[in-house]
Parts: sequence; structure tokens; C-alpha cells
Amino acid sequence: MADERAQRVVIVGGGTSGWMAAAALAKLLPRRVSIDLIESEAIGIVGVGEATLPHIRAFNERLGIAEADFMRWTRATFKLGIEFRDWGRIGDSYVHPFGTFGRGQSDVDFHHYWTRLRLAGYDVPPLEQFSMACMMARMGRFTTPGDPASVAGTFGYAYQFDAVLFAPYLRAIAEGLGARRTEGKVVNVELDGESGNILAVKLEDGRRIEGDLFVDCSGFRSLLLGEALGEPFQDWSRWLPADRAAAMPCRTETAVTPYTSAIAMPAGWRWRIPLQHRTGNGYVYSSAFVSDDEAASAIQRAVEGESMASPRLLRFRAGRRERSWVRNCVAIGLASGFLEPLESTSIYLVQQAITALLELWPERDIADADRDEFNRIIDLEYDRIRDFLILHYHATERDDSDFWNYVRTMPIPDSLAEKMELFRRRGRIVKYREGVFLDASWVAVYLGQRVVPQGFDPRADLPPGGALMRGMAELSEEIAATARAMPEHLRFIERYCPMAEAA
Repeated sequence: MADERAQRVVIVGGGTSGWMAAAALAKLLPRRVSIDLIESEAIGIVGVGEATLPHIRAFNERLGIAEADFMRWTRATFKLGIEFRDWGRIGDSYVHPFGTFGRGQSDVDFHHYWTRLRLAGYDVPPLEQFSMACMMARMGRFTTPGDPASVAGTFGYAYQFDAVLFAPYLRAIAEGLGARRTEGKVVNVELDGESGNILAVKLEDGRRIEGDLFVDCSGFRSLLLGEALGEPFQDWSRWLPADRAAAMPCRTETAVTPYTSAIAMPAGWRWRIPLQHRTGNGYVYSSAFVSDDEAASAIQRAVEGESMASPRLLRFRAGRRERSWVRNCVAIGLASGFLEPLESTSIYLVQQAITALLELWPERDIADADRDEFNRIIDLEYDRIRDFLILHYHATERDDSDFWNYVRTMPIPDSLAEKMELFRRRGRIVKYREGVFLDASWVAVYLGQRVVPQGFDPRADLPPGGALMRGMAELSEEIAATARAMPEHLRFIERYCPMAEAA
């Protein structure tokens, strides 16, 4: 329970972002905060099924969530990476894995040795044969990582789960830790005439809820940060033109894969997210290149099982608010910005905002330095993910539709153009101290979409070519054998975390 001097935190909006914030603040700032979360059943949530990044495991652990219990209740499956089909050319397929290429224990990244042999004319296997996560995904196998010193420990994993079930799961945790939920719709935001801070929000039934810090989890509307405080939105649709999605679940009649699929379509791409009880599908597209009716028909034709609902239309715009923390309001999730789900970054961005807020937790008088540092961190996350997503579209050779012609030829941010040129010349990845996607992620997408380096780290030239090739052949065989010895993905789930029955 919070004491009388606790800071009053008002979270506007529930769903995944709201209840993640409520659960984390209640768990990690006991007695420091008093939490009121306001949500309306009439508004509902966007959740259509979530694919995540490995970072969610650490977040769940901090909340004391047992993995098997979480997976049972959210009907989750495991995720080793993302398969991209038809992106570079129609017929192409590659996996962006969670893990390293090679053994991951060298001062020189593995792909430099691979590039050296390729340029020297050796018949070197595809790079993904040197990734534990890729080979497990291709074989439909799963087990938890082994000894970090062995190839069985060179991969990570995330989850694919039902987002509609995740929020209630988090709500139970948050309320058990003292957070209070208020049913209602916010109709007015009261601002202080001098400071510009939010004093209170007023509900449709007349109730007034005061707070010291307000967390905007109101979704695309951005009720507090965008509407009440007027924080401008940076529109990135010139680089990421997809602005709609037609989402539709179906019965699972094909493999329950330990990976998410992103399959290119004439005006965008479609996702396939296999859960324990159904498969999530959706067509992410640009309305400038295909109509809503055509997109709905396309996803209905594309799904691999009997549909369980009609396509649900979602509208969005790529970009972010110029600042995510303004005065005494912090926006988290869609209220802060939106980047399409191509690389499963939505929950990661929520998690990073919550983590940064905790690390920069304000005293009664919020310091400008804390706000500025929070905004710097969140801006970097959005900007670097933006460049990574644009890479998928721009690095294509497809010319079979107006959409692909546009993204292939569009001007791109200088920050991405410089990264691409550096990789083409030297195979070098720009190093980040902050940001989600590390070297292996960029290498997987570059090479998967035929951005091939013409040079490599000179240190990779030291081992004799023949010995290096033999070592690579042995490593490839070891990885394949290790993957084959693992349980099938669905068999592992049936033993470890079979889904709970519906309430």
C-alpha cells in the first residue's frame, strides 16, 4: 500500500501499455506511488495478437511473472525470429534471428569471415546455416538456450501471444499490488493556468481525478499529450507509407511455427502469428496503393485456415510526438508514437518508456534534465527503429507494383543512407550504445535482401582460407545437428505451458 505522501499517478487508458505501466510502477515503486488507472470498456483496445522481442522476458522477470504461467494464460507460443518472404525478390525467404551468427565470441563479427570466403570464390553455405535460431526456426524446433559457451546458447527467444488476454493478466498483477481501476471515459483535461501542468481529468459522469504525474496510454488519440497539451506529431509516412491494416484471425491448420512470418504483398505485407488456439493474420498496407475492400479480400484469400471473424480495419500513421514527456505528462505506447508491427517493436517501445521513467522517476518538482533525458532516450529508440524498418522496404529489387516501385526509389533519411553505404563498402555495422537492433539483426536484413558487402574487416583475412572453410563446414553441421536433436516446437509447448481453458 502507498503511504499518504506517495505521488499520485493517474494512467489514462488500459490495454497492454496501461496495465504494463501500472504493474511495473506498483511492483518497482512500492509505497512511493498511488496508482489510478482509468479505462472505458466502451473504447476497447487495439490488440489483435502480439509478437514480441526477447526484451519482454527481462520485463516479466522483474515483475515476478513465471514464464510458463504467463504463456498458459495468454495462449502463447515461442518466437525465435521473423521470417521475411518475397521482400528482396518474389520467392526469397530469410529469417531475422534472435541470436548471433557463428559462435558469437570473436572480436571480428562472423559475417566478415563469411564475406571473405564468398568474395574469394568459396562455395560457402548461406549465412543462416550459421545461426542456431535460424536453423531451429526452419526445422520447427524449440528448447530453452543451453550453455552460453556452446552453439546451443547462441540464441534468444520471445513470445507470440494473445494481446486481448495479456492486459487482463497484467491487470490482476497490478491490482494485487494496490493499483486501482476506474471505469469511465475522460471528457475533459484540467490544466493549471500558470504552469501548464495537468491538474485533473474529468470523467463523463462528473467525477474528477487529480494527480501529480499523468501517464497517457490513450492510444492513437493521445488524449493528454496530443490533444490537451498540443504536442506536435512528426509524420514519417513519406518513408513508411503503410497506414492501414486489415486483421483477421483464423483456425490453425498449418504449422505452429516458432517464428512470426512477414510476407510481402502488392501494397505492403501480411503477418502470420501462430498462437496455441488460433493464428493471427493481417495485411499492413498503404491506402494510396490499394483500397480497404481490396485489402480485406486479399487477406481473406491469403489466410491458411478457416476464418474466425471478418477482417477488422485499423487506421494509423507512422511517426512520433516531438516529445513524449511534457510538463507532468508522460506518453507511453501509441499515445507517444507508432511504428508498424514489421519488427514487433510495439511492446518493446512501451517497455523502454516504462524503464526510462522508472530510472528517471521525478520528485514532486519535475526537473527539466529528467524530462530531457527521457525524451532523448525515447527519440533515439523511435528514430533507430524507423531506419531499420525503412531498410526492409527500400532494400528491394521488386518492381512488380506501384507500391514497391515507390519504396525502392524513394529518398531515405541520411542516417540510413550512410549505414547502407558503409555496409556495402566494408560489411560494417554502425555501433549503438542505445537502441534495440544489434549487428546480427542488420546483417540478416541486409544480406536477406541482397545488400551484399564488397569488402570486409581486414582481420578476417588472417586465417588460411582452406582451414577457415573447413571450420565453417564443421560449425554448420554442429548447428544443424544440435537443432535436429531438439523437441518439436508444439511438443515442447504441450509439456511446458499448454494453454489454460477460456474463463
